[in-house]
Amino acid sequence: MTTEKTSNGYLDFKPQNEKLMRRVQGYHDLRLDGIGDLLHRARDATVLDIGCNRGLAGFEFAYNGARRVMGMDNYEDGITAARHIFCDLRSVEHYFEVVDLTGGERAIRDKFGKLADYSNDIVLMLATYHKLRRIMNKGTLEALMQYFGNHTGKYFGWRGYEDEISELDRTFAPCGLVRIHTSMISDIQPAAIWARKK
Repeated sequence: MTTEKTSNGYLDFKPQNEKLMRRVQGYHDLRLDGIGDLLHRARDATVLDIGCNRGLAGFEFAYNGARRVMGMDNYEDGITAARHIFCDLRSVEHYFEVVDLTGGERAIRDKFGKLADYSNDIVLMLATYHKLRRIMNKGTLEALMQYFGNHTGKYFGWRGYEDEISELDRTFAPCGLVRIHTSMISDIQPAAIWARKK
């Protein structure tokens, strides 16, 4: 870290590695704003974080008792950071892989192998869907989301743009997931939770 004195006399801290940058809006705890009740369901749960960045949202679930946390992102440095963060959590199984989700289910299977067949109690997709929506055709994205929906054991937690909610309602219906919670309280983006029908 380097420092420079600013005109007002304060020190301005700059990272030594200029390629480091903020990749998400809000800290990991703010990213769960509106769906934080999922943390109360973390004890002994398995968690998948789609677009996990540096794994900090998953870490919150591990801290609250999750027994396994998996994460995927196309950001290699973030996946490396997540692996470092989790390496000291010996009581939590953890798997983090670099995955380009535009490759669909096959890309996930190529990286996770048999783990790709596992259902996870809690699946998270925080501010990721709209990015995929920009670069994937509708049918391919729907198939990917239904893959995730079919591999959601209990809850699917999402954060994104309001116009995505009804689209995800339709996409998840054939998977047996229904929206049970919607929150507009966050300053970042709306959030919602879908649950497996009982």
